[in-house]
Amino acid sequence: MANLASNFVGIRSPNPFWLASAPPTDKEYNVRRAFEAGWGGVVWKTLGLDPHIVNVNGPRYGAIWGADRRLLGLNNIELITDRPLQVNLDEIVAVKRDFPDRAVVVSLMVPCEEEPWKFILPLVEATGADGVELNFGCPHGMSERGMGSAVGQVPEYIEMVTRWVKANTRMPVIVKLTPNITDIRKPATAAKAGGADAVSLINTINSITGVDLDLFAPEPTIDGRGAHGGYCGPAVKPIALNMVAEIARSSDLRGLPISGIGGVTTWRDAAEFLALGAGNVQVCTAAMTYGFRIVQEMISGLSDYLDAKEMSLSDLVGRAVPNVCDWKDLNLNAVSKAHIHQDLCIKCGRCYAACEDTSHQAIAMLPGRVFEVKDDECVACNLCVNVCPVENCITMERMAPGSVDPRTGRVVSPDYANWTTHPNNPLATAAE
Repeated sequence: MANLASNFVGIRSPNPFWLASAPPTDKEYNVRRAFEAGWGGVVWKTLGLDPHIVNVNGPRYGAIWGADRRLLGLNNIELITDRPLQVNLDEIVAVKRDFPDRAVVVSLMVPCEEEPWKFILPLVEATGADGVELNFGCPHGMSERGMGSAVGQVPEYIEMVTRWVKANTRMPVIVKLTPNITDIRKPATAAKAGGADAVSLINTINSITGVDLDLFAPEPTIDGRGAHGGYCGPAVKPIALNMVAEIARSSDLRGLPISGIGGVTTWRDAAEFLALGAGNVQVCTAAMTYGFRIVQEMISGLSDYLDAKEMSLSDLVGRAVPNVCDWKDLNLNAVSKAHIHQDLCIKCGRCYAACEDTSHQAIAMLPGRVFEVKDDECVACNLCVNVCPVENCITMERMAPGSVDPRTGRVVSPDYANWTTHPNNPLATAAE
């Protein structure tokens, strides 16, 4: 098996799979079970100094399901830990003593003043923890108290608090970023300016997942009322991947380590985050859905993939970043056409209905419910591939340079890296 040992900003773990700060890392019992199952590290559920944290004693999660009842997303309204600070600190000591090879990072959230940070950091450092993660992302409850995303949405606050923390601890400092912002590069830049050793993202997204149409209140509903919460799970993965990539490909942020979070459910998800620049990944919803042993599939799957590719873990990190570009830099001379493999087609007609009603009328229905692509109308939008219920029944076939595009009558040109300088671009021609 490939060596999955990870060294993230000096924090070592046997694999890059960490549990994110959340209910699964709320106490010693959970964390011990996680380490016994094989997780490489945990970020302990957020600690604070407020002794009056009270979580709701009712539904804490709203959910979005797929048609097969598969959980796609969770909306949680849970706050930071409501367990006593000293109890958490004592449990961290015990866990780190018994699992010295695992990463234990402690998530922290205290008021936006220097003294509370000066107070709590030595207490955490004394536990033997490997690092701290500054929770600047929680979008509900704590943000109403001037913490969480209330800090994470203001770059000046991020830089200021990060500087305080770096001045008062020897531990590596990871800044957890909120996705509830227009440009993720701005808070990341502030974290870097404050001296952060790394950033982690994304935290949860502001959301209401549903409305009870009998009570007329958002779900989860507490005594007839509901509040927005934080959305997580497989549904947020595309947003998380984009934000990770934006930081990884920014010239101003080059070299800033990233811990990727957001919808990691399989080894493939993890590999995608790593390829887009994350040094490790953090998982929450998948563990809450399937239990801690899901990490075994992640470990074996990623290891097998790296073996098959003859790559190391470090080879994978950032491998896809050079291929992420702005739309203007896409090759507009690349031409593909859809192809229906008749031996796999079940004649359901979904491709035909989707294309005929909502796309480019590029699929013909022939006698006997045989569906064929009309190349002269196909623009390679890929909709038919995405609605087809049979994997690989419809594929996109790349046209070779020199062949004639039946839709336009133009010869397909070789690939060009940058359309802005291509002679077929009328704007480039006009500029000349």
